Amino acid sequence: MAVSNSSGTLVRPLKLELSKNRRKVWSFSAVFIVVSLIGLTLSWMNPSIRAPLRPGLDFTGGTQLEIGRSCTASCDDLNTSTVVEAIKEIAFTQEKGNSAPNLSRARVQILDSGESLAIRLPFLTARQGQMVIENLEPIAGPFRDGSQSLTTIGPSLGAQLLKSSVISLLFAFTGIAVYISIRYDRRYAFLALIALAHDVVIVCGIFAWLGLGLQVEVDSLFAVALLTIAGYSVNDTVVVFDRIRERVRVDTSITLREQVDRAVSATLTRTLYTSGTTLLPLIALIFFGGATLYWFAVALALGVVVGSWSSIALAPSLLVLFERPSTYGPNSGGQYSSDE
Repeated sequence: MAVSNSSGTLVRPLKLELSKNRRKVWSFSAVFIVVSLIGLTLSWMNPSIRAPLRPGLDFTGGTQLEIGRSCTASCDDLNTSTVVEAIKEIAFTQEKGNSAPNLSRARVQILDSGESLAIRLPFLTARQGQMVIENLEPIAGPFRDGSQSLTTIGPSLGAQLLKSSVISLLFAFTGIAVYISIRYDRRYAFLALIALAHDVVIVCGIFAWLGLGLQVEVDSLFAVALLTIAGYSVNDTVVVFDRIRERVRVDTSITLREQVDRAVSATLTRTLYTSGTTLLPLIALIFFGGATLYWFAVALALGVVVGSWSSIALAPSLLVLFERPSTYGPNSGGQYSSDE
């Protein structure tokens, strides 16, 4: 039920006392940021990665072999180490002008509940790829006819894709920073960028840990996911900040902390509904989208969850740091001093 304040403005009862619990919000986000940075650092120091995230075939070049297994009711259990050992035992003959590929660092993923294999290998010819399939059939077969695919990306193309992805990310983030700096005052722009950095670092940190523990690689789709997360994060944050600005202009008789709490409470339901409806198709992709879109959907789902948190909790709670107590009181006329 709405009530009237001293100025006669109708206000809704508070649903969320964000300012009162702001230190808990900051601590929660700080823990995830620190864990993410540790994961990125360990990934960079790992001799087999040498990067903040484990780069995939798109960025490093190589050959990826995908094989579908022929199963009746269910596929027999298969261990990745067994497949790796079988690959290492393959003896390629040295071709003219080319050395035999080193298969000691082959990486194997078992996908779709054991119904398919994704194998990351050094550069192989079509004939060498066929040899790998033939050698794996006794332990992983039988394979479905026509289910084998071999993808090869050269090192020059991989380096170009990595460079293009980094440039696109930097360009997008710079464009967002410039726009919100022009559109909003310095406080709102700064905090929106803090929320954006918070979301990107945490998502990257989670994938750094996945790369260390499960050998999950990032590819060009991950760069697309980061761009989408950036746009989603800023959009959600701007919606909350717009509501705060509206409340400040309408009712100048209460403190900024109360304005923030009421604005967040007013937009909380809208944000949760938006995030929920966005997550539904992503969850469908995770469970039914297949191996190609699996980690892309996971990255987007993580971005939606983290972005919603930063928009309704982190960024507004940081805004109270800009409150000027001297602007409230019997001699202030109830006016809030804004930089706008």
